[in-house]
Amino acid sequence: MNGMASDHNTSSQEEYLPHYLQKEDPFASKLSREADIVAGFYLTVIGILSTLGNGYVIFMSSKRKKKLRPAEIMTVNLAVCDLGISVVGKPFSIISFFSHRWVFGWMGCRWYGWAGFFFGCGSLITMTAVSLDRYLKICHLSYGTWLKRHHAFICLAIIWAYATFWATVPFAGVGSYAPEPFGTSCTLDWWLAQASVAGQAFILSILFFCLLFPTAVIVFSYVKIILKVKSSTKEVAHYDTRIQNSHILEMKLTKVAMLICAGFLIAWIPYAVVSVWSAFGQPDSVPIQFSVVPTLLAKSAAMYNPIIYQVIDCKFACCRSGGLKTLQKKSSLKKSR
Repeated sequence: MNGMASDHNTSSQEEYLPHYLQKEDPFASKLSREADIVAGFYLTVIGILSTLGNGYVIFMSSKRKKKLRPAEIMTVNLAVCDLGISVVGKPFSIISFFSHRWVFGWMGCRWYGWAGFFFGCGSLITMTAVSLDRYLKICHLSYGTWLKRHHAFICLAIIWAYATFWATVPFAGVGSYAPEPFGTSCTLDWWLAQASVAGQAFILSILFFCLLFPTAVIVFSYVKIILKVKSSTKEVAHYDTRIQNSHILEMKLTKVAMLICAGFLIAWIPYAVVSVWSAFGQPDSVPIQFSVVPTLLAKSAAMYNPIIYQVIDCKFACCRSGGLKTLQKKSSLKKSR
């Protein structure tokens, strides 16, 4: 019986054809022209805001590059990844949505899929490194003070090497990049899991090393930080002003990192769920119209981070100016006395 079941499973895998091989033209849009135009306008707005916002973050950071802390260096790297997604990837999909088909062929499809996976993986691993930096600075101060700027640059080299490795592995024949079911975009070939055991092993490796493991590290780090902050708030109040100011700055960087990670995961988790369902669920069980929404939501992730930087910076500036005013009032009272 087991042999018959395995033969049936093997035969079903051999018989399965992914959506891009079932029709002669895999790059024709499966959506209405009106839907493609709306998606094209949406991505145009997202792309412009993301390019301007992340470009501004990089420009402002370059003016004080020698004063950047390790966590700030990581957030600049995150802005570089987001800018890369906006500049390298979005023009391909915008042109294709307005053209009502993917117009760049298989070479353009593989390049677009590689670029999206490369910068997306780089963003997630960067946020993982930021969360570990925050965890050490808040929860293990003896280790946190050991982290310096040159450690951040070493970490950047590891991040880029990690993203390059996993994005390039499909070109070695292990996996592939393929058009999305709706035809006007390309992504990792999740449908390989329906075709063979080797495809399943590849997809599971991608899921673990490029999604589940980094996400678990991020969640662990920030849960520990929240617990530590709750228990140490009263202790910090007894320290002198210099230590309190340093603690406020560290908490500001931690808030930025937490919001960035939350925005990224909220944008990408629906897409990851749909992709996993496409890989391991019933073949072609995800409706084409339904698969477009998570894709567009994931493409908007690069826009959130500059907004988060500005909101936190404004709040921090207001608190800092309020603190300065109170100090000035105290000094004037002392002088009058």
